[in-house]
Amino acid sequence: MTSFKDREHAFEAKFARDEEMLFRVTARRNRLLGQWAAEKMGLTPEETDAYAKEVVAADFEEAGDEDVIRKLLGDLTSAGVEMDDAGIRTALSDKMVEARRQFIEEAS
Repeated sequence: MTSFKDREHAFEAKFARDEEMLFRVTARRNRLLGQWAAEKMGLTPEETDAYAKEVVAADFEEAGDEDVIRKLLGDLTSAGVEMDDAGIRTALSDKMVEARRQFIEEAS
């Protein structure tokens, strides 16, 4: 019985670590995405930092990436940047790869 409980606790701990890592990587991805969009909009370094934080916060509006995509598409369009949904989704994917790479490099 103890062996089963030990395994159960180990699986729960692994799940918690995996979820925390996914949360941190996604937040980093959103920050990188905000920096990417800020560069396209021609923002200053101070504005870029603030905008990247706004993009990270936008991800808490609803589950999934649609809230972030909607924010970026609206902001880029308002700034006169030619961008579509597919372009943002491509950047989202690219920035996720970069965020994972950075996270792994920092952990090493």
